[in-house]
Amino acid sequence: MRRVVIRLGLLCWLMIVAVLPAAAESGQVMKVLPHFLDTNGLHTLSPSLYERDAYQAYLRQHPEKRSGIRFDVQWKAKGPSFEPRTLRLELRGIAKGSLPRALTLDQTVTSAGWFGRWTSIVLAGDKYRDFGEVTAWRVTLWEGAQLLGEQKSFLW
Repeated sequence: MRRVVIRLGLLCWLMIVAVLPAAAESGQVMKVLPHFLDTNGLHTLSPSLYERDAYQAYLRQHPEKRSGIRFDVQWKAKGPSFEPRTLRLELRGIAKGSLPRALTLDQTVTSAGWFGRWTSIVLAGDKYRDFGEVTAWRVTLWEGAQLLGEQKSFLW
């Protein structure tokens, strides 16, 4: 009887181990923080959160002092990666003509740790000036062709 129970337990354990790699990958985009950058590439003047918010309000009111926008993305993905993981930032801007402006920025990422990771995606310089004002955004996390998670702005 003991041998039957041990063999049954071993068989169940082998089935679980065989199924784990076949499980679907899971991931999520937990938080997205868009920050304007000034002409020096800074989004705040000091480490204080209050100062950061005040400086962002100032940059929002004075577009001539901006040199770009940075999206800080907190994301996490569980399990091993068999294909490259990509963070994709899709932007929509103010319409010129009949269609709104659209831009897509991709960044290859690697996961590390259990609690997630922060990655920055920057739109600056001539690309930022040519694109104009950002009205909506969406960030997606991909592994190959499989969508793992997304986060989008209210206007998307």
